[in-house]
Amino acid sequence: MYHIYIVEDEPNIIEALRYLFENEGWQVDVISDGALATAAIRKDKPALLVLDYMLPNKSGLSVAKELRADLELADMPILMLSAKGQMKDKQQAALAGIDAFMTKPFANAELLSNIKELISARTSTSAKVGSSEEE
Repeated sequence: MYHIYIVEDEPNIIEALRYLFENEGWQVDVISDGALATAAIRKDKPALLVLDYMLPNKSGLSVAKELRADLELADMPILMLSAKGQMKDKQQAALAGIDAFMTKPFANAELLSNIKELISARTSTSAKVGSSEEE
């Protein structure tokens, strides 16, 4: 079972994401405040983070930059959701270390596909690292 953190402040989106992820059998935690996100994520170390671009008290970009600077979380997959879909927003997200960027509204199937791909890529990278250390 994957543990996924949702950092989002819109109740309808939180409810939809929670329902979608729990139907996949994933454990879900939600934080609605950017300023509280980093400490909780450092404590729980989820398999993946779904992060809103615009959050109260600290932006999603700031949260992502802090997590990327933490060696224990630097490789955690981050999927950013945003109502902002301009090229400059996507570029800023990429510079902050975001692995995937989706604009709202999004298709549930595409979101799940992106998440499964990100987790799979992380799992296969971890397996490769582990096997090379054993050789």
